[in-house]
Amino acid sequence: MTVAAEGLETELSVARRNVFLLTAAQAILGSAGPVVFSIGGLAGYQLLGDDKSLATAPLTGFNIGVSLGAILIAVLARALGRASGFIVGALLGATGGTLAALALFRSDFWFLAAGFVLIGISAGFAQKIRFAAADASPSFYKPRAISWILAGGVISAVLGPQIVIFTKDLFEPVLFAGAFVALVPLFLSAIVLFLLLRLPDAHAHRLKAMTPARPLRRIVLTQRFLTGMVCGISSYALMTFMMTGAPLAMVIGCGFSPELATLGIQWHVLAMFAPSFFTGMLIQRFGAEKVVAAGLLILMGCAVVAHAGVELWNFWAALVLLGIGWNLGFIGSTAIVVSSYRPDEADKVQGFHDIVLFGTVALASFASGEVFNAYGWQTISLVFWPVAGISLILVLMLAYRGRKGQTEPVA
Repeated sequence: MTVAAEGLETELSVARRNVFLLTAAQAILGSAGPVVFSIGGLAGYQLLGDDKSLATAPLTGFNIGVSLGAILIAVLARALGRASGFIVGALLGATGGTLAALALFRSDFWFLAAGFVLIGISAGFAQKIRFAAADASPSFYKPRAISWILAGGVISAVLGPQIVIFTKDLFEPVLFAGAFVALVPLFLSAIVLFLLLRLPDAHAHRLKAMTPARPLRRIVLTQRFLTGMVCGISSYALMTFMMTGAPLAMVIGCGFSPELATLGIQWHVLAMFAPSFFTGMLIQRFGAEKVVAAGLLILMGCAVVAHAGVELWNFWAALVLLGIGWNLGFIGSTAIVVSSYRPDEADKVQGFHDIVLFGTVALASFASGEVFNAYGWQTISLVFWPVAGISLILVLMLAYRGRKGQTEPVA
C-alpha cells in the first residue's frame, strides 16, 4: 500500500469514527424536536385564554432559537472549536428543558416560549453536526457522512414521541411537564460523545489554503449555492409549516386524541430520517440535483393527500410523505451547498446558510398557526405548490447546466 493510500485509509477511519459519535449525538439531541413539535402547540394552547391564535408561538420561539444557534455556533466554532461549541449547545438545551417544565408548573405562556428558544438554540448548534461530519470526511465520503448523521434521526423519531407518551402525565395534573424534564439527562449525555471527537482544525485549513478565502458575497451569489440554499429552505420550511399545524388540526380541528397526533408525528419523523440510510448512495449514483427534484415532487404528492380529506389516514399518509420528501430534498440540497465552498470558507458560509434557513423556518412555524386558525387545515397544503414548483425549476436548471459542462469552479 502506498503512502498516499495509507493516508487516505487513516483519514477515512477517523472520519468514520467521528461520524459514528456525531450520529449518536444527533440521535440524542434530535429527540427534542419530536417532543417540542408533538406537544408544543398543545402546551401553548392550554396556557392561553379565549384567543388561541398564538398557540404555536412557542414553536416559533424554538425555530427562532435554531436561527440564533446557527449564529452562535459559527462564532464559538471559530473561537473554541466545534466540539466545545457542541458541548455549550447541549448545556443550553438542558437549561431550556428545565425552563419549559417550570413554565408549565407556573402556567406561564411566555416563560414556556423562552424555554423553547433555548431548546431551539441547542438545536441550531446541532444543525452544525451534519456540516462537521462532512467537513471531517474525504470528498467522496461527504454525502454518506451527511446521510448517516441524519439517519440518527430514526432513533430520535422513536425516542422523542415515546418520551412524550410515557412522561407527559408524570406530574399530573400539570400535563406535558414530565416530557421536558426527561430531556435534561439526554442533553447532558451527549456531552460525553462530544468529548471523544477528533475533528480537524478549521484554523489549520485556513493556513493551508493556497488561495485566499473568497468573500462571502461572491460565494453565496453562485448558482450552485443559491440553488442548494433555496431548495433546502423550501424543503425545510414546507415540512415545518405542515408538521406544526398537523397536531392542532388533528386534536383541535378533528377531535383525534393527543396520542394519535403524537403517533402521527412519530411516523413523520421516522419517514424524515429512515431514508437517510440510502440517500447518500442515491446522491452518489444519480447526483444531488435528481435526488432534490424527487424530494420536491414527493412534497407535492404530500400536499395532494393532505388536501384530499381529514380522515386519520390522510393526516398520517401526508405526514409520512412529508418526511420522505424533506429527507431527499434537504440532504440533497445540503450536498449541493457543501460542494460550493472550500474548507477554509466553511464557517462563514454555513453560518449564513443556517441563519437564512432557520429564520425562514421560524416564520413558517408562526404562519402555520395563523393560517390554521384563519383558514383551516386544507389551506396549508395549497402553499406547497408554488414553493416546491419554483424550487423544482431551479434545481432542474442547475442539473441542465451541469450536463452542459457549465459548472462553477469552487476555487
